[in-house]
Amino acid sequence: MVKIFIDPGHGGTDSGAVANGLFEKNLTLQIALFLRDILISEYDGISVRLSRSTDQTVTLSERTNAANSWKADYFVSIHINAGGGTGFESYVYPGVSAPTTTYRNALHDEIARSVDLTDRGKKNANFHVLRETSMSAILTENGFIDTTSDANKLRNASFLQSIARAHASGLEKAFQLKKKATNLYKVQVGAFKVKANADELANSLTSKGFDAFVLLEGGLFRVQAGAFRSKQNADELAAKIKQAGHDAFVFQ
Repeated sequence: MVKIFIDPGHGGTDSGAVANGLFEKNLTLQIALFLRDILISEYDGISVRLSRSTDQTVTLSERTNAANSWKADYFVSIHINAGGGTGFESYVYPGVSAPTTTYRNALHDEIARSVDLTDRGKKNANFHVLRETSMSAILTENGFIDTTSDANKLRNASFLQSIARAHASGLEKAFQLKKKATNLYKVQVGAFKVKANADELANSLTSKGFDAFVLLEGGLFRVQAGAFRSKQNADELAAKIKQAGHDAFVFQ
């Protein structure tokens, strides 16, 4: 059993960075909840805990103490950057070696490859959550809340889902996680060579009330709107999407 501790940065009285009508504490929680749901629903042999699952105040010590007491295998702290830059970067504690660096490389490379953010590189920092955790730890900074281009992406749920899914794919590679052996009926709405086109379609679906996210599979960015054990449920969703003006098909 692999034990993953997810830490949505800030919360409660600590809003984190605020700009463009967005609060870091809300964005980090959304990504963390998406990530938790993906890991629990799609992978075997994994246990997940969060430092917070609502908008509550949690001290840095409470976060690391909870992970240490649980004896987590990995600590993932999710943040949104600020300061006028743009893009994605990740941090580990200075001077660490494998497996921390190996895990970080798996997550960083997957996020940088899959998410439409500039890769700012792999960095080191003396952050509390990296220093005081007894297990390997990473802190990710997923876009700049005070840069309009990044903020416009971060305000879309489908983009936050893509960040969460990239984290999950990185964890899958880092810990050799196994997908659940279930034959799910998936609803696909489109597939593109250019990620921006897939993001545009996912955002359009989200604006019409559908849950949608972008997956990179087989060299294509695929827009998926749901996955069901029941083919009838998948067919019903595909029919609703078609009524909304989009092509959709069901596959396993």
